[in-house]
Amino acid sequence: MNRPHITVQNLTMAYGDFLVQRDLNFTINRGDVFIVMGGSGCGKSTLLKHLIGLKSPAQGEVLYDGQNFWRASEAERVAILQRLGVAYQSGALFSSMTLAENVALPLDEFSDLSRAETADLVSYKLALVGLAGFEDYYPSELSGGMQKRAGLARAMALDPEILFFDEPSAGLDPLSAKMLDDLIINLSETLKTTIVVITHELESIFAIGTNSVFLDNESKTMLATGNPTTILHESKNAKVIEFLTRGKGHGRHQA
Repeated sequence: MNRPHITVQNLTMAYGDFLVQRDLNFTINRGDVFIVMGGSGCGKSTLLKHLIGLKSPAQGEVLYDGQNFWRASEAERVAILQRLGVAYQSGALFSSMTLAENVALPLDEFSDLSRAETADLVSYKLALVGLAGFEDYYPSELSGGMQKRAGLARAMALDPEILFFDEPSAGLDPLSAKMLDDLIINLSETLKTTIVVITHELESIFAIGTNSVFLDNESKTMLATGNPTTILHESKNAKVIEFLTRGKGHGRHQA
């Protein structure tokens, strides 16, 4: 039986009087690779900010294991945030620090590990993302794909229950993008981490997604939720089908 990890209830997102999305209702279950998808400007990045506690809802709730983040105490919020890891689109590494120093930042801040224990754990996290031996490299010495994987190693430093990826394939060549997809699948299967991916890349959506929500920028609400392949085969919504087939609706049953 699926157990809810994050529950979004009647969520309305807005910047002042500008409505981004309304009436969002979906569940991210434990162990999901959950895709937030939709066209440009539909509010995917804004939803990410709501899911990681950076922006409060205009209306509605975001619950973590049934706990409302914005009604929690400061100590409870900190505890919730420590269960989350975020891999940003750019990698967001500090250019003046080595990979080891970048990955060690959350450990230095939130753990009581010794320097030797931290170094061991940093090496382990880098090895998990295929960067064993790169501890002393600087971000500028790495390719874009390697920088993203290093950012992922830092996001994983505190063994988060939920990992968020913001457009992980953006700017990557097809081979690097596939390597990252394979890595996400491997993390999901081996570490049993719940993973949330913001993306519009069709190959990634179908390769890794087990659950999803589709946001529409015209109606300002969600048009579908569920397994992306199931949505492709069963949705009657023309906008959803157009997005998932890139306008080639006749091929919808071949995914």
